[in-house]
Order: sequence, then structure tokens, then C-alpha cells
Amino acid sequence: MKTLLLLLPMTALLAQSPERITREVHHELVMLPYYDVFDNLAFQVDGSKVTLLGQVTRPTVKSDAENVIKKIEGVTTVENQIEVLPLSPSDDRIRLAAYRAIYSKAPLQRYQLSAVPPIHIIVKNGNITLEGVVANEGDKNLAEIAAKGVHGAFKVDNNLRVEE
Repeated sequence: MKTLLLLLPMTALLAQSPERITREVHHELVMLPYYDVFDNLAFQVDGSKVTLLGQVTRPTVKSDAENVIKKIEGVTTVENQIEVLPLSPSDDRIRLAAYRAIYSKAPLQRYQLSAVPPIHIIVKNGNITLEGVVANEGDKNLAEIAAKGVHGAFKVDNNLRVEE
């Protein structure tokens, strides 16, 4: 009986662990139904508080993200700092052109096979920001070159990270 009593508090501690919360938050965010290549979601876990960050094209993705994170066991506070990008036909055109330019490159086509491709294309006021993770420096540079070739884009910020 005493062994069982010792295990219960440990189980409760594991349920509150930041590592578990981090895994669950990541899983819930990538499973959002309308989260796609034109959105960028990030988060920070500080104990039982989760701060949501990034940019999305649809307001529903922002609210859906907050709602699913609130339901995770051990999360007591959600601070939603996700920016909803402004509606713009020009930005929509640049998004599609950047997508075609990047994912038409043979070495980058393998990234397109995921449900949510790892190269995220964020367009705001004609400026392109690339977010996500690629396998090597060459892929990072190729994505930037492709994005810089998009007609109508003013600037490209390449925030892609290379896998360790």
C-alpha cells in the first residue's frame, strides 16, 4: 500500500512536467484543421503558462489554437499573442507565387510532402518571411533565392533554421 501512495504523487508531478506540456502543445498546434503553410505558430511554456506566438491568415486559427491549449492538463494560463495577418489580395497573390517558386525547386519538393510543409511562407504588406526548419544550409539558401524572385515582394527575411 505504501508503494502505491508514493507513486501517486510522482504521477501527478509527471502530468505537470514542462516537457509533457511542450509535447502536447506542439501536437495540438500541428493538428489544427486550418493550420497551413501560410501560417506560423510558435509557443513558450513557462511552468503551467503557455504563450502562443506567430502569425496566421485566418482569425479562426488563432482562436482554435487558444481553445485547444486551454484543454491540456496542467495548463492554467494561455496568453495568445498570435497576430492575424491583414486581408490583402496582393499578399494572397505573393503567398501563392512564393509557394510555387519555393516548392517547384527539385531539392525543396520533398518538404511539400508533409501535411503541413516545414517551410512556412508569411506575407505581410508585401514582405515575405520564411519560417521553419530545413535539412541543410543549401536548402535554406535555395528557398531564400526562390522567394526573392517573386514579383511584387518588397523584402525577404529568411528565418529558416537548419536541422542539427
